[in-house]
Amino acid sequence: MNTELTKVTDETGIGWVLYDADCRFCVALARRWERALARRKFQLAPLQTEGDRAGLDGGAELLREMRVVTAQGRVFGGAAAVVELARHFWWAAWLGMVAKLPLCKRALDAGYRWIAARRHCFGGACAVEAPSGSGGGVRPVDALPLVLLPALAMLGTWSAPAWLLMWSVAFALFAGLKWLMRRDADRGACVVGRVAPRAPVGVAERSARGAARPTYRLEGRTLGFLALWPGMDARRFLAPAMHESPPASREWLAAAFKTFLGATLVWGIARVALGVSLLAAGWVGMIGVALFLHFGLFHLLSLMWRNAGVDAPPIMRAPLRAASLSEFWGRRWNLGFSVPARRLLLKPIAARLGQGAALLIVFLVSGLLHELVLSVPARGGYGLPTAYFLAQGVAILFERSAPGRRLGLGGGWRGRAYALLVAAGPAFWLFNPIFVHRVILPFLQAIGAT
Repeated sequence: MNTELTKVTDETGIGWVLYDADCRFCVALARRWERALARRKFQLAPLQTEGDRAGLDGGAELLREMRVVTAQGRVFGGAAAVVELARHFWWAAWLGMVAKLPLCKRALDAGYRWIAARRHCFGGACAVEAPSGSGGGVRPVDALPLVLLPALAMLGTWSAPAWLLMWSVAFALFAGLKWLMRRDADRGACVVGRVAPRAPVGVAERSARGAARPTYRLEGRTLGFLALWPGMDARRFLAPAMHESPPASREWLAAAFKTFLGATLVWGIARVALGVSLLAAGWVGMIGVALFLHFGLFHLLSLMWRNAGVDAPPIMRAPLRAASLSEFWGRRWNLGFSVPARRLLLKPIAARLGQGAALLIVFLVSGLLHELVLSVPARGGYGLPTAYFLAQGVAILFERSAPGRRLGLGGGWRGRAYALLVAAGPAFWLFNPIFVHRVILPFLQAIGAT
């Protein structure tokens, strides 16, 4: 490293963040984070002018990735630089632990390289061709991350505490499904971002262009979908900005209240419930985590994105208001799974085997995924999650049958009662005592809740 820069960092205790000053996306990020980094004793500087002073090679290699130079003179590049900066922010410090896992380190490196290679495109500065055959749907090869990432996560954390294995597998499934839904958007009508505007053409000209492939713009919102949004409907999220009134204040208050209530259950009531029974404490903690994340924080994220004009509805849409079991699972509970399940499984299978068979297959797949996330880390309770979801599928088919319609199970108070009874009644199959004792209670202890 250059002596001058080393001397500056050693004497002042100041580190440096070096970025590509010719990249508008990079400059915008630098300006946004300048104050926060300054409070943590990091100064920003262009690679073009300070790279040589930092002892870095010049030319195209210099601009391949951002660099972080610490006050002690250590140099980090690319994803490692992001991880190094994350250590200085309490809310992002977890990234340092995640980056130590071989699978996660590779994923971070690959993600950074993907972004760096396209950084000049973010903001609509350039256009890229859509893949051939982008009429919709995904290819089998697109599902490889959904298979490989959970397998690698299990290999990497198999000997870790059961709760860490659960979260690593869940995050790997989430990442694989994110990729799959992004590819679905790439190959659908709403590819990657906004369709580049095109002037009207005549019939003859349109015929001449029949073999041409459309072009689509990459936007920074893709990063938001991949990293800062738990939903899976990439087509809606990446569509052109909406022009609607911002969310009402009461919705912000409701989301904040659910977050607070979830935190209270996890770090307050669960501890009290230990005096009743371990199983009760585990259930209180699970409900609290769901309220805190899925109903609270994720709702706040939805509000932030919608306030910015992005079509990002909450993934939990008042499930207790469901007038039927079909409505509960299809339109109100965890849209993060129901949207890809409907688009990637239900519709294609229904076209070949019929709606009933497709519905049962979707619930079977959901049960098997929950076996992977719940039963495998607990090393017990195998088959119970699958039985739970198959029971849901059978109950929906009965709800739609002639006897179910005569009983009024598709709506009204009967439909609400039926949905609550079927969804909540056998919940102990899904979150069985083995899972609660071996996974949830150690997790609550690890986060200081019990």
